[in-house]
Amino acid sequence: MKRLILAAGIAALLSACASDMSGTSGSAMPGSRMSSSGMPSGTMSGAPDTGRTVMVGGAPMYPTKDIVDNAVNSKDHTTLVAAVKAAGLVETLKGPGPFTVFAPTNAAFAALPPGTVDSLLQPAAKPMLTKVLTYHVVPGRIDAAALGRQIMAGNGRATLTTASGGTLVATMRGPDIVLTDAKGGMARVTTADVYQSNGVIHVVDKVLLPN
Repeated sequence: MKRLILAAGIAALLSACASDMSGTSGSAMPGSRMSSSGMPSGTMSGAPDTGRTVMVGGAPMYPTKDIVDNAVNSKDHTTLVAAVKAAGLVETLKGPGPFTVFAPTNAAFAALPPGTVDSLLQPAAKPMLTKVLTYHVVPGRIDAAALGRQIMAGNGRATLTTASGGTLVATMRGPDIVLTDAKGGMARVTTADVYQSNGVIHVVDKVLLPN
């Protein structure tokens, strides 16, 4: 019975499609909004401010700390941290990188079909959990300004190759950066440019799903 429940949970995750973001409430945080020039605001003059401390989940994200050491302090990312630990990716994300991480919130995980997260955290589901998590990681440090340039250079869309080997498509929807996954689901960047010692985090409001 447990195997059937686990299989059903994984199947639901892989077949789920994140809802259209046009109805999502709330505004994007500074760093993900567009200026009149078509580039994300707050990142246009000179080099990005990689030394600034951003508040995420009620805690300061220090640019001198690595991705894991910062993420464990965010009350909005406890599910993500638990998943990273279950997948055995802690040491990887504490490595030199650099990494660009699109970090789903607890609410994003909660929006998945019931039982999916619990199923993925089971030892037997580790390969699938690893695939899902590494689908949210892109090698290199890609801040909002760099991503905006890629979108403009690609005539409105940029294709990102993830650490899992899959692809994400980045576009703009009004002032917001939106990522489209392999299932056609969309995630909006709600907080951009959370700099880390080994990369950058962009908080997203949906879990991105690979093929």
